[in-house]
Amino acid sequence: MEYKTRIGFDNDKYLKKQTTAILERVSRFNGKLYLEFGGKILYDYHASRVLPGFTPNVKIRLLQELKEEVDVIMCIHAGDIERHKIRADFGITYDIDVLKSIDDLKWYGIHIAAIVITRFNNQPAAVAFKNKLERNGIKVYVHYPTKGYPTNVDLIVSDEGYGANEYIETTRPIVVVTGPGPGSGKLATCLNNLYHEHKRGIKSGYAKFETFPIWDLPLDHMVNIAYEAATADLKDVNMIDTHHLKAYGKTTVNYNRDIEAFSLLERILNKITGGESVYKSPTDMGVNCISAGIINDQACQEAAYQEIIRRHLRSFVDYAMGRTGKDVLDRCEEIMARVGAKDTNRRVVSPAREAAIKSEQEGKGYKGIYCGAAIELADGAIIIGKNSDILHASSSMILNATKYLAGIPDNMVLLPETIIDSVTHMKRDLLNGKNASLDVEETLIALSISAVSNPAAQMALEKLTELNNCEMHSTHIPTPGDEDGLRKLKINVTSDPVFSSKRLFVSE
Repeated sequence: MEYKTRIGFDNDKYLKKQTTAILERVSRFNGKLYLEFGGKILYDYHASRVLPGFTPNVKIRLLQELKEEVDVIMCIHAGDIERHKIRADFGITYDIDVLKSIDDLKWYGIHIAAIVITRFNNQPAAVAFKNKLERNGIKVYVHYPTKGYPTNVDLIVSDEGYGANEYIETTRPIVVVTGPGPGSGKLATCLNNLYHEHKRGIKSGYAKFETFPIWDLPLDHMVNIAYEAATADLKDVNMIDTHHLKAYGKTTVNYNRDIEAFSLLERILNKITGGESVYKSPTDMGVNCISAGIINDQACQEAAYQEIIRRHLRSFVDYAMGRTGKDVLDRCEEIMARVGAKDTNRRVVSPAREAAIKSEQEGKGYKGIYCGAAIELADGAIIIGKNSDILHASSSMILNATKYLAGIPDNMVLLPETIIDSVTHMKRDLLNGKNASLDVEETLIALSISAVSNPAAQMALEKLTELNNCEMHSTHIPTPGDEDGLRKLKINVTSDPVFSSKRLFVSE
């Protein structure tokens, strides 16, 4: 399958239909709805990769349209705080992601009602996080593990179960419940408040704002398969929603965890409300109009195919880093075989590997590990970079790409020796660094300094934004400085599971 960058998604079409669906759902429940957000509420880069044209913050546009009606509750699992769990696309821990999300939501004018630390058991890191938030004027609740869960519904829906946790005060008709990742305790938080409100005579309801899998696309649609690749560590499997098929005779797609948990959830909702649930299937619970925005199915299928390869490559890096087990590798291999993909179907993989081989053949006295990098620009051009004593391979690639975009001759110098010598002297002689070559972050700083007196460097600097959303591959795992720089440039990076140094601790 040939990869081409084409627009496949219309945000405005999606927003119009999704907003209408949410308001319709609110009207079913006497004007009060707890809306659990599945996936990322901010910076949904997976969606933007598999649905080309999807704006990563389009969900915020939706909330802005409804902001006078919306309260936000953010959940974070105390164990994730204690384990310093990482959000991979930003390289930050979940607790830092919550802080960032608070700032971002406030900037967009969206009201945050509270932060909830779920499954709280006085973990020291969770206590410190709670103190930090409260000392900054943010309302924090703690919820403990629910007694009786998941087998004893009578105990779960009682004053000893949900009733033992604090009631979260909200004032607006739509309560968005979100968190930094799976297992944050969003569903339990929704059910906890439903219990308290029904005891108070408030007949509020629950729904789930989902994005993937897309319920009204085929089970084997590439976008749905890409969701399985993205959640390989969670062992999510897309399935036909048997509850929906039985109730309505209609085939829809959901994933195993929601399908398996539905019978229990239905019993809990019935117990809370004192009557029959309005939902007959997990698909019923969802408010998902994402397919309304798909305007070019083939473009989305091709992009999702590329995402499957990207996730496969990433799984090997995660395994090398000790973050996942062999089971995740096997799951990604199975998905790759299902769609008939190879790593080299990602256009930048072979050029990067060839650059590393060429670098080694040229030799030139370099004593480190030979590395290559390649980036695909918007016009389809593939630009490579090789490492040397003065530049990382990714740094070389960035400079070469900006030269190409600015129409600068390849032999023109962007970084004068005086700047490079000054940086390497500082790293090696003053800071006792073991690697004096410039990583991506250092290269960007050096380029900005050079731009003050070098018109060519200024031209190259102004082309950096054209690297946003470009695809790149490296033959080695990026160092922290490379990773941070490439993330700031918003480049979609994959790499081979090879370390750039034989040292175990790499900080530069």
